[in-house]
Amino acid sequence: MLITTKAIVISSIKYAEADLIVSCYTQQVGLKSYMLRGVLKSKKGKLKASYFLPLTQFEMVAYHKGKGTLERIKEVKITKPYKELHTNVIKGTIVLFLSEIIKNAIQEEEANKALFQFLEQSLFWLDTSINYANFHLLFLLELTTYLGFYPDTSNINADYFNIQEGNFQTSDAGFYCEKGDVINNLKRLFGINFDTLSQLKLTKKQRSEVLHLLLVYYQLHLQGFKKPKSLDVLNQIFSN
Repeated sequence: MLITTKAIVISSIKYAEADLIVSCYTQQVGLKSYMLRGVLKSKKGKLKASYFLPLTQFEMVAYHKGKGTLERIKEVKITKPYKELHTNVIKGTIVLFLSEIIKNAIQEEEANKALFQFLEQSLFWLDTSINYANFHLLFLLELTTYLGFYPDTSNINADYFNIQEGNFQTSDAGFYCEKGDVINNLKRLFGINFDTLSQLKLTKKQRSEVLHLLLVYYQLHLQGFKKPKSLDVLNQIFSN
């Protein structure tokens, strides 16, 4: 079956000498993996290796057998090229981090057009923004909306946040309850969006603490979720 769909590259792995296995999140059919034969050596073909950098967005025509095997891509068209995501060192580091997050977090293969739209729009926002130091924090929080474990904010004025239950509480309910500055800074992420993100001022220490909390939150709510390998590089970039 021939399918035309928008897609976002989640990851690509070199296979043999010149092949790539590429995982994409597509608008029409969800999570799919593709075998690209000879793409690392081909200079004249329709498919170029540069099209398959992490979180690249394109429209593609692909052959889908739908039998759980690797699919094939016929052609790719970059409809809205990024300006900085793969050339700006800091944004590139954020991209590597987010691609790991998405790879670990999206476990359902079915299409979710609302999730796709969120990924599409937030990445384009990051590409053109100049105030993005806290982008990854808000991205992680907002992504939980589409993954099904966005925190319950009905009692947000309470002092404690129960990481396991995903809600705010008035008393310490045990090991997974946190309070203090990190929770106060987490609360500041609620009620804002990417366009108002510049209003959020965090020190590198505060940013690191909130990020650690959010990653623990993901680990508790997503089976098999692993800490991204690029986390240390991300922390180093934002410590300068």
